[in-house]
Amino acid sequence: MPIVPVTQAQPVTPGGGFDYVTVDAARRRVYAAHGGGGGLLIADADTGNVLGIVKVGPMAGVAVDPATGHVFTGNGKSNSVSEVDPQTQTILRTVAVDGPVDAIAYDPSVARIYADEDDGTRIFVIDAKTFKQIATVSVPGHKPEYVQVDPQTHEVYQNIATDNPAVSQIAVVDPRSLTVVRSIPTPFLKSDHPLQYDAEDHALLVAGENGVLAAFDRSGTLLHRVSYAGRVDQCNWDPSRRWLACAGGGITLYAYDGASDPKLLAHLAVAPGLHTTAIDPKTGTIWAVWSDRATGSASIQGFTYKP
Repeated sequence: MPIVPVTQAQPVTPGGGFDYVTVDAARRRVYAAHGGGGGLLIADADTGNVLGIVKVGPMAGVAVDPATGHVFTGNGKSNSVSEVDPQTQTILRTVAVDGPVDAIAYDPSVARIYADEDDGTRIFVIDAKTFKQIATVSVPGHKPEYVQVDPQTHEVYQNIATDNPAVSQIAVVDPRSLTVVRSIPTPFLKSDHPLQYDAEDHALLVAGENGVLAAFDRSGTLLHRVSYAGRVDQCNWDPSRRWLACAGGGITLYAYDGASDPKLLAHLAVAPGLHTTAIDPKTGTIWAVWSDRATGSASIQGFTYKP
């Protein structure tokens, strides 16, 4: 039951590292935060061919507006968030925020961008219509790592990537008051990195760098917990196939049915610099981007699972 390539590895110039990656399945595009390349990498979701890099600055977070196809970018130490038109490969708008940006999430129902502070204690909230910062949310603990939005309640879930089990948690932000209203303790996780939301089963999927993958419900009840072999950085959830693809030097693929423990399907070692993936919900292709740590060269490649 292997994971196998479906495209050739495509070189990315300039080289250097990546952060978050996502797929716009409707418009057949892959978007990756190419910190080494100083911007938003745009690739064809059927071939992996690189179509361009929009120079928004060394970036980390990336999210797509499903209505327009525009891409929101969290611009790292540039302390800003931008809106990019990927068709014309131009920056449409940019808003300055109060600190460096790591992950971002977009809630299209309320037209809000949530941008968490890299190695900080805050979430910056941006109105996507006016493109102005409308709030700053203080989060407990330190180092917010990944942010998700519940499409039904519009609550915001913020992972806190701490090495201290006493404060390891997921902070929950109310969309009306824009304050943290509760936290989900995750005391058996160390350096919580990936956080994904299964909207069908109302389950939060979270893992720590200490080799544990867990599922919680929205109230904080632990649903499932399994050992995770190897290192994990970021994961991506495909609701149609119910796959969770995780990265950490390679691709580790799980199936999760919401009723039982996540089931390991396959693992493929790819490259030490691979730490983020995204699944194309249309084709099931698992897109990976990475930088070769020895040479600094960068690549993008599509993979698939063969049961």
